[in-house]
Amino acid sequence: MNNHALLISIRPKFAELIFAKTKTVELRRVCPKLSAGDLALVYVSSPSKQLQGAFEVKKVISAAPSTLWNMVGSKSGITQKEFLDYFKGKNKAHAIVISNAWKLPVPINLADLRRRKEGFRPPQSFHYIRRGQSSLLASAIVSQNN
Repeated sequence: MNNHALLISIRPKFAELIFAKTKTVELRRVCPKLSAGDLALVYVSSPSKQLQGAFEVKKVISAAPSTLWNMVGSKSGITQKEFLDYFKGKNKAHAIVISNAWKLPVPINLADLRRRKEGFRPPQSFHYIRRGQSSLLASAIVSQNN
């Protein structure tokens, strides 16, 4: 594993599919710098506004949208039309392949996140966190091992 992790914002319906293990790729228009074994903390956006779990990254695939659809479309949780609309105007599309997703025993709501880390702001898309420097990471890693 590298020395950083990712805090990624995901819509509630897609987070549910990830934790149900029916969505095994997370699509992104901008490719985060991730490697196999990296950790992604799942911040579920409005109306939930909670850190609900995490997943390990198996790999990241980047390709032309039509090629990526053929590779991972059935694992994305959306239709082909939604997929192509999401990547409209992009030459490259990105898929984070999910391995070992888990939910926290108790989600951490936005107010608690802000108490734990002064100045905490949920990401619009994603931002990086250094491993070992965050109580958020500690909470997610401890939950994985339970």
